[in-house]
This record gives sequence, structure tokens and C-alpha cells, in this order.
Amino acid sequence: MLSPFDDYPVHQTARPIAHPVDGNLNRYDRYFFNGYDPDGDVYFAAAMGLYPNRRVIDAALSVVTAGEQISVFASGRAPADPGVTEVGPFRLTVEEPMRRLRFDLGDNDHGLAASLVFGARTAAVEEPHFHIVDPPRTVMDYTRFTQWGEWSGTLDVDGRTLELDRSRYRGTRDRSWGVRRVGEPEGGAPSSRPPQFHWLWAPLNFDDVCVHVDTQQDRVGQAWHSFGAVTPVLAGPAEPVVGPESRIDPMADARIDVEWQPGTRWMREARMRLTPRPDHTGIVTDETVIDLEPLRRFQMKGLGYFHPTRAHGLWQGELSVTGDRWRLDGDDATDPARVENFHVQTLVRATMGDRVGTGILEQLVLGPHEPSGFTGITDLAGS
Repeated sequence: MLSPFDDYPVHQTARPIAHPVDGNLNRYDRYFFNGYDPDGDVYFAAAMGLYPNRRVIDAALSVVTAGEQISVFASGRAPADPGVTEVGPFRLTVEEPMRRLRFDLGDNDHGLAASLVFGARTAAVEEPHFHIVDPPRTVMDYTRFTQWGEWSGTLDVDGRTLELDRSRYRGTRDRSWGVRRVGEPEGGAPSSRPPQFHWLWAPLNFDDVCVHVDTQQDRVGQAWHSFGAVTPVLAGPAEPVVGPESRIDPMADARIDVEWQPGTRWMREARMRLTPRPDHTGIVTDETVIDLEPLRRFQMKGLGYFHPTRAHGLWQGELSVTGDRWRLDGDDATDPARVENFHVQTLVRATMGDRVGTGILEQLVLGPHEPSGFTGITDLAGS
């Protein structure tokens, strides 16, 4: 099946672009964005995912303001042309690759609308490849990059319009593609391994530099995926954002230590440590500590992660558009003991020496993790 992309010299297999490299139902291609003002009064996140072998496309926008989280979801049949990135009232437009993207949410009945433009502040940072096998199944096999940016445009919340000033609203985006679990379960025998997942991701925006740290650990605290980098803010529109000339400063080691809020699996405070390479002459020349102070919590189910009915890649019919909302200060929908609420992004104030910035610490901690004191699948931090 041909598509307009087949007129470009971008083929990775002998098949047309619209044909995935294999028939794995968990193959996906995804956009994620977040944005915030420095005071934490407004936090929003948006996403769009394509699941070619499931023939599904979905998208969501979720906003936290005035103590409430509001979301709009759409899901439908994936278009035959992979260049058509829209579903229901959502549309994503790559206006300039790696530099400028637009995310629009049009008319709907659920209290949100948006016309948002993400402009890059930094180069795009490719993270080490993610690969997990639960023999003989491949559980994860994907590439992801992270990029920091600034926002402009408008965000409408229950009839109130917010004008986003790009000098004030910053955020992060990531792009990932490959294989990870999505959609309806595949069936077959379940894994013989108990559930365990410990994921921390911290992209931080400062005025002159941006910082990336992620770590994924096993039950004893051994990192099977860990990466840290510092990248300066772009000096001008002509500076490369990809390729060997882009300015990215990878660390020799990076880690995050979290103190957990009692009765939850959410951070109370955290500290990051960056260790530069021995021959390093870049921005960070000595071991550097960054302290993270929580400002606001965003529940990732607002974009479909672990959502009980709007999870990624589920077949919802030819087109389904729904909404959801909850209070963050005691609503049953925010119960920290419910697994659907374990996955959060915490907006943080970050202090790195004389630099003070803003960013997020994403947390998804399921199952045992000895350094944190978690011994079961869903036990919570003690007092």
C-alpha cells in the first residue's frame, strides 16, 4: 500500500513506508509534550500515538490548574497515510522537523481547546536504546529522544483563554518508536516473572542549559538503563539540533535519589548527581548536585497511561472522543494506593548551584525496589 511518504528516499525495508517492518502488535510511534509556567500555576501535557499493526491512532490533552486535572481523549482507526497525524478534534503538525511543532485541539464537549506551538530551545538528545526481553518475548525495543522547548499559542480551559508567552512557558517533548506493550493483551501464557518496573525521568529547564537524567532499575537497584546529559540552550536559529555538530554533553554517570512521600509512591523530595567524564571540559566539570522540590503533581493517566478505559492503543471504535476530570486534593480518582495513580510527573523547582530552573521528575515505580524499601507489588512508603 503506497502513501505520499514513498516519494521520499527514507525507506528502511523493501516494503512501502506504510508497512511496518514486522507484524508485532505492540509496534508503536509516539509524540509526547509537556509545558508549564515557572510558578507551577498551569501544567499541561499532550500526546499522540500510532499503532500501525493494531490500525489505531489516539491522542490526548490534559491540563492541571486550580487544583483540578482535565483531560480530553480521542481514538480512532489509523489513516492509511502515516503522514496524516490527526484523530477527531486533535491535529499534530511538524512545521519544521526538530525545531517547531504544532498541537491543536478543536471543538469538543469536554472543556479544553488548544492551539499550541513548541519551539526548540536545545538540540535533540538521543537516549541509549531501550531493550528488554522476557524470554522468548521482546517486551521493549525502542528508540527515544528528548528535547527542551518553549511554548506559544493559546490554551482554553472551561471558557477561559490563556495566552502562552514563549519567554515564560517552557517544557519538554519526547519522541519514541519501536515496540512496547500497548493495546489489548496479546494472550498466551503470562510471564513467570513478578511485575517490577522502576522508572525515573528528569528533564530540567534552566535559563542557559538544560539537563537530562533517566534511570531504570531492577528490584535490587541495579540500573539496566541510565543516562545523563547537559545541553546548552541554542545560540541561534542556525545552530544544528541533530548530528555530530549539535552540542550535547553526555555524563559518565547520573543518578537520582528519591525520598518518598509516606503512604504513596510519589516523591517528597529528590536529589540528582551528575558525574562528568574524566577528560571533560564542558559545562559540568565536577560532580554536580541538583536538588528537586515538588511544586505540582500531574497524573499520567490523564494521557492514557494506566487509564482504566483509555489506555494506549485500545480499539475504541471508528472514532471516540471522551473527557475526564478529577480534583487533585482528595478525589477518589487520585487515591495513591490505586495502581492507575502510580505513574505521575511532578513539576519541580530545580536548584543546581547558582542556577534555579523548572522541570519534571516522572515516576513509575511498580513492584519491589530494595533501595526504596518497597517489597511487594503495590506496597506504599512508610511514615
